[in-house]
Amino acid sequence: MKKTYKMFLLAMLTVCAGFVQSVRADVPRPEYPRPQFERSEWLNLNGEWTYTFDFGLSGDARDFKNSKGFDGKIVVPFCPESRLSGVAYTDFINGMWYQRTITAPQAWEGKRILLHFGAVDYEATIFVDGKKVMTHYGTGSSFAADITDFVTPGRAANLVVRVKDDLRSGVQPGGKQSSSYYSAGCNYTRTTGIWQTVWMEPVSQQGLKQTVIIPDIDQEQLVVRPQFWGIKPGNTLTVEMTDGKKVVASRTVPTADESTIVLPVKKPHLWSPEDPYLYDLKFTVKDKDGKVIDQVSSYAGMRKIHLADGYFYLNNKPYFQRLVLDQGFYPEGIWTAPTDEDLKNDIAMSKAVGFNGARLHQKVFEERYYYWADHLGYLTWGEEASWSLNVNNDLAVRNFLSEWAEVVVRDRNHPSIVTWTPFNETWDARDGVYVRLMKDVYDLTKAIDPTRPVNDSSGDGHVKTDLWTVHDYSREPDRLIANHTIRKGVEPYRNMRGKDFLAKFEGQPYMLDEFGGLPWIKESERGTSWGYGSNIDTLDDFYKILENEIDAIRACPYITAFCYTQITDVEQEKNGIYYYDRKPKFDAARLKAIFEKIPSVIENPVDLTGWK
Repeated sequence: MKKTYKMFLLAMLTVCAGFVQSVRADVPRPEYPRPQFERSEWLNLNGEWTYTFDFGLSGDARDFKNSKGFDGKIVVPFCPESRLSGVAYTDFINGMWYQRTITAPQAWEGKRILLHFGAVDYEATIFVDGKKVMTHYGTGSSFAADITDFVTPGRAANLVVRVKDDLRSGVQPGGKQSSSYYSAGCNYTRTTGIWQTVWMEPVSQQGLKQTVIIPDIDQEQLVVRPQFWGIKPGNTLTVEMTDGKKVVASRTVPTADESTIVLPVKKPHLWSPEDPYLYDLKFTVKDKDGKVIDQVSSYAGMRKIHLADGYFYLNNKPYFQRLVLDQGFYPEGIWTAPTDEDLKNDIAMSKAVGFNGARLHQKVFEERYYYWADHLGYLTWGEEASWSLNVNNDLAVRNFLSEWAEVVVRDRNHPSIVTWTPFNETWDARDGVYVRLMKDVYDLTKAIDPTRPVNDSSGDGHVKTDLWTVHDYSREPDRLIANHTIRKGVEPYRNMRGKDFLAKFEGQPYMLDEFGGLPWIKESERGTSWGYGSNIDTLDDFYKILENEIDAIRACPYITAFCYTQITDVEQEKNGIYYYDRKPKFDAARLKAIFEKIPSVIENPVDLTGWK
């Protein structure tokens, strides 16, 4: 009898588990969206919402903020231009509204309730039961609305989001979103509205707000600087660092925003692309009676980056970055990866062909991408979607600086990020506003995160920069060598000449952060697609041209990093190592052997100060 009862319970548990999994499977992108600052209690709001377009921007007059449901259905977090959203509308959308009901669990009573948006492009105004909570401006930055005063735990509330998006205004970042109806050149399908996970979480009124995590391998320590939602006498914060098996270090301090917590880490296991070792962190806030009022899980990588004598150093060794350009587009999701596994696979397939990192291009990538880069061992350059922005316009500059600050604050703890690149190819730069912008964005980035180099504008336009980056799509090896051989007393190669307000070369690490772009286009698509230069007819020709370019880079000792264009095809641009659907074009082992002709660790660095 007992055996039968146990079997019955086991069967019921199996059924229940299957039911739970099926429910979760119905929620797109169900994984925790902020993996380096994770709480156990949270509510994923992805899935079906109602929506309507508002091309006349008349929704305010029509009282849309109080709508209990619009006629259309859309799957969040996918943008309306994408097929995964169920909408697939690809013309310009200057306004739209979203709606759904939300219910904060009764157990959240007495806590601060935060409504998080991974990203909404561009202007997002949040209403709860018809009351305005906040407005946020940003193309790819994350934000949270404090809805504590607008909801009652255990009772349903009506959530409405108003979106405005004017890509062609010149005052908002757009990245590679096409300003024409059709995708063209290196611009592609647009993204409007919600395009990353929406979620809620409860936080103690004196809970942890954020942390700054700084590894210091020279002094064998990890430095943590916390910030709290509120301070109460008697509260404490415990920071515990483990290596997966045992506690490495632990400190308990009174809660204070000005605290600096130093955890000693003897003989730290260093993080690198070759050995992406991560330590687990746990932050626990307790009240004066010892009751846990907040707990956050995180992780850290013990690694150091610095620049010296023309080299980029990783863990005190000169390191060559073999990067690939990654634009983060997907056929079904546009800017949003269909699944978390797709983010992981993008990195895995890049490493499989010999790259040790990526320049994340003209898009603010979601935190889950960095999570996988941290865990798989993959260097990344964080970049803003700066195209579409008039860099000589005061309002555009104001919009950019506030969003960029949010991006750097959000992502600065990820060990995989080794460079900040706020801008790309600012060809329309003029003296005046632009020069002030580049100085300000450099200083702002350094004030938020002094631990990483800043590449003010990829591909020249340099005003104040830690790296000298240039773009060159020449195929001829002799020309590449001539362009990138630095001679004493001669200004090195640059993409923008004749503008005396730009910076002069001062011996920064010299990096060819765009090259290649070799097209491999199916015969049926020739004429409607493109790459840099004429199409290559045979595979043998492709491998030969690529190897000649890598050999040319090897012959230029001043080049300390390259970035090949690009990891996948994107719509009409067919110069990817992989097709747009991520299927392989080439032999991975053969590509790996070519790219890895330049080793990551530079064993015998040469003197790069002879240019003076």
